[in-house]
Amino acid sequence: MRAIEQLMQEHSAILTMLDILDAACNKLDSGTQVDPEDFEAMVGFLKEFADACHHKKEESFLFPALEQSGVPREHGPIGVMLTEHDLGRKYIRGLGQSIEAYKSGNKDATLGLMSNARGYINLLRMHIEKENGVLFPLADQRLSEQVQSELMKNFQRIEVEEIGEGKHEQFHVLLRKLKTVYLS
Repeated sequence: MRAIEQLMQEHSAILTMLDILDAACNKLDSGTQVDPEDFEAMVGFLKEFADACHHKKEESFLFPALEQSGVPREHGPIGVMLTEHDLGRKYIRGLGQSIEAYKSGNKDATLGLMSNARGYINLLRMHIEKENGVLFPLADQRLSEQVQSELMKNFQRIEVEEIGEGKHEQFHVLLRKLKTVYLS
């Protein structure tokens, strides 16, 4: 598997979690309570899988490789992606705070929870579309097989050393569980 293919597969998992989060928000919107632990699991997945794993692979290895191939950071797609990663982190922080208030029974927390969740969902869906449609095809054109192979080695290192061996599989188990609850 090539590095870009792995990133695209991860996008697929992230999009599934965004669909799950959206469905949970729709339940809240209709007046149905949602288990706060489910929201915590969703945010945990997005913090660890989407940000600490996926975005780290991009920021630490893919983007620098693209810069070395001549893709500019400033006024180019890399700068846009980095800005969107930072904005996503702000939404996730807000979502985490809203979940804590929701758990404590604060009725107003539902609005903050849904606002942060939907902001994040919209941002990430557009972000993934740009990466899949523009940045990743550019990477496939610009990066040699040798560079792609080095990226894969570095991606594996992140998964084992920083995320934890077997954690990736746990994320997919969580996805399947929440998919059954919210998307069936």
